[in-house]
Amino acid sequence: MLLRFQVTNHASLRDEQELSLVAADRHPDRAEGEVSGSGHRVVPVAAIYGTNASGKSNVIDALGWMRRAVLSSFRRWDPSGGVPRRSFALRADSSSHPSVFMVDFALEGIRHEFGFSVDDERVLEEWLYYYPEGRQRRLYERKPGNKINFGRSLTGHRKVISELLRPNSLYLSVAAAQGHQQLGAIYRWFRFGLSMATDADFQNRLDHTVHLCLDDKHQSVATPVMALLRFADLGVSGLEIEKADEQAQDMHKRLTQAVREALGDQVYVGAAPLDRVRVEHRTADGVFPLDLAEESSGTRTWVGLIGPVITTLTRGAVLCVDELDARLHPYLVDALVGMFQSPEINRSGAQLVFSTHEAALLGRNVRTEIFRDQVWFTEKDPGTLATRLFPMTEFSVRDSAENLEKRYLAGRYGAVPFLDDDLLRHITEEFHRGGGRGAGKAAEAGEGQTSGAA
Repeated sequence: MLLRFQVTNHASLRDEQELSLVAADRHPDRAEGEVSGSGHRVVPVAAIYGTNASGKSNVIDALGWMRRAVLSSFRRWDPSGGVPRRSFALRADSSSHPSVFMVDFALEGIRHEFGFSVDDERVLEEWLYYYPEGRQRRLYERKPGNKINFGRSLTGHRKVISELLRPNSLYLSVAAAQGHQQLGAIYRWFRFGLSMATDADFQNRLDHTVHLCLDDKHQSVATPVMALLRFADLGVSGLEIEKADEQAQDMHKRLTQAVREALGDQVYVGAAPLDRVRVEHRTADGVFPLDLAEESSGTRTWVGLIGPVITTLTRGAVLCVDELDARLHPYLVDALVGMFQSPEINRSGAQLVFSTHEAALLGRNVRTEIFRDQVWFTEKDPGTLATRLFPMTEFSVRDSAENLEKRYLAGRYGAVPFLDDDLLRHITEEFHRGGGRGAGKAAEAGEGQTSGAA
């Protein structure tokens, strides 16, 4: 269960920004979670709105980068390769500013806080606290120079782990790799309790959906997978999955291992043979399968989301989706958000964090109502081009009494683009005066070259 996330100096997030999922209001008709001993209730859904290039995707990316650092800093980062961070680049001394990440979350009902700061070369600081009975207790603190201060509550082979610690690896990552039981639980929260859904990981998400359909251990969720396929009204009746050749997969795995042992982990090796996924369509003449590549982008997007959504709802985990509305009909987006918002469906405390342009979710013509403490905005500072993340609760808003969609589109909360009508008129006048002829000639020339090549 995620309470809040803070980040400084990642991509466009130059200054410290915070995303909080702590509820400001009480709404019994949404699936709020409660953190024992803290007095906090958390919201099941958080939506981030903003213009193109305002930095809303970077908020999702920052959470994903922190997750990857926990999972990969010891196992995969080049020991002599520094830290592969994305610092704010639009200033002269960008490399001299550290990047800081902190997440506040609940594990087995107890609040934990984990964070770290890094520069281009090393981990500068790292800390882990927990709050039994609401009081902060230190598990460990890492200071510059890899000096570790342990709390009394942390047991296990602490010094052995310290001896394996590299300047550019997290102590948490090393501890998990060495099988530390207590810290392994924190590591597993990042691995299984926090998931990402972006364009870059579509294949992994598709594989996850396929896995739910194939694995006998998941027969209890196979029915929901097919039900959600049909629910979307895509004309889909099922999935036909042809497993990839096991010998070819084994050969690829051995070749990949041999190449990386010889040349290093940074070498790119082509993808392994994949399962063939075909989408079945039932008509009056029978059932006809089509390759997934032949389906619409909306169908592919929905198939790639089904697996992560079902797993997140089942585990009570956190799913972060970049551009949730991309390629999906607003009704489908509304329904997906409603699955997390509904106390009847979301019984495990799952959470959905997403960026979007879909203003209709704020309106009155939707099935799912999103409240003011679930809406966030991003804007670019005109002087620095750094992103500012801020909540709707900064404004005087009455949830059900106001049309939030109308007010947002009218610019009452900011985070909407400024379109210069004078510039548009100037462009139109240029076209009418013949300013567009050069572009037309260039296009004709390009078409001629394409025809000649054909």
